[in-house]
Amino acid sequence: MDSINLDDIGTYIKDLFKEKITEVLTYHDIIHTQYVVDQTLLVGKESGLSEDELDMAMAAAWFHDSGFTVSTSNHEEEGKKIAQDYLNSKNVPDEVINRILQAIDATRMPQSPGDDPVSQVLCDADMSYLSEDFYLDRTMLLRKEWNNVSDKKLSKIDYYKETIEMFDNHSYFTEYGKREFTSGKNENYKRLQAMLENKEKDQKSEVKKLKAENKKLLDKMNKEKLPGRGVESMFRLTARNQINLSSIADNKANILISINSIVLTVLLTVGIGKIADYPSFTIPAIVFLATCLITIVFAILSTRPKISSGKFTEEDIHNQKVNLLFFGNFYNMKLEEYEWAVKEMMRDDNYLYSSMIRYQYSLGKVISQKYKLLRIAYTIFMFGLIISSLLFAVILIMIPV
Repeated sequence: MDSINLDDIGTYIKDLFKEKITEVLTYHDIIHTQYVVDQTLLVGKESGLSEDELDMAMAAAWFHDSGFTVSTSNHEEEGKKIAQDYLNSKNVPDEVINRILQAIDATRMPQSPGDDPVSQVLCDADMSYLSEDFYLDRTMLLRKEWNNVSDKKLSKIDYYKETIEMFDNHSYFTEYGKREFTSGKNENYKRLQAMLENKEKDQKSEVKKLKAENKKLLDKMNKEKLPGRGVESMFRLTARNQINLSSIADNKANILISINSIVLTVLLTVGIGKIADYPSFTIPAIVFLATCLITIVFAILSTRPKISSGKFTEEDIHNQKVNLLFFGNFYNMKLEEYEWAVKEMMRDDNYLYSSMIRYQYSLGKVISQKYKLLRIAYTIFMFGLIISSLLFAVILIMIPV
């Protein structure tokens, strides 16, 4: 057939691929196209194609993946357009062009060459790599290309499964293909199955390992939910310190109450008679008496206990609103009710340690109130003592006894 020049077509396709095939197409490159052309020549001769049919098959082989230079999603249609435009420019007869386009279209997966020997030869040549020793290397390039151009990324396991399914559904069409390629294809099929089994075993092992690691992490997290010895020591030390501070405040209040009570007793029993003899000392005596009295009042207020209702409801427990560590919240409850509430608290770590935190906070607030009142008492006692002493001194100087 003089109108088809395979050398010119080969040069045209090589230039087209060199110019437009991108690096993401790791499988459908000029290497694959050249391989299919060579295989088409082999299969076509062995299948008894005429010279004209062989030229048509090889021309279709050159053009069958040329559509990848335009689109990866519908490359057969694009390849047919490229082939038709080129062949029309070379004045190739329409019936020849149609046979070539029919062969290109037959390579669409799943392949369907029908009874056309040209299409059958091209389809078997295109898929003859399934029987090659280098199949696994080439198919990994096909997976890489798929992941490069597709939004759906295929893992090796998924790719092996899809490839095995393709093997199951594929068959060669020419007698030569069935005779020469089937054995190698079956060997690669077994290799794929073995690789899939190994990958699935590795995946199961990895999943098992991840589950074990997750369990360890979960156990660690559960352990970390419970306060460690350092946290428990912190609660114990804080409670001890606050109780000591409360005792110190009570001792200071008792000192003020004792001293001022003694002073008041002396003033009331002895001082009143003296003041009657020395009326000029009445004002300093009243100031000193008022100082002692007010100091005693504030000291008593600092030690005065504040008791709540001593009751709680079941709803308070469920809502975690009551602090069961403070006696003022439960002293009016029955033992059974209090025991139930404590057990509920002990089942909930957050509630238990939240109660301990609130207990520390409440104790701190009580101590803070004690020291505020004590500060007022000491301040009144100090300034009252100074003022009354100055008044006594002034009167002694101005009105000598």
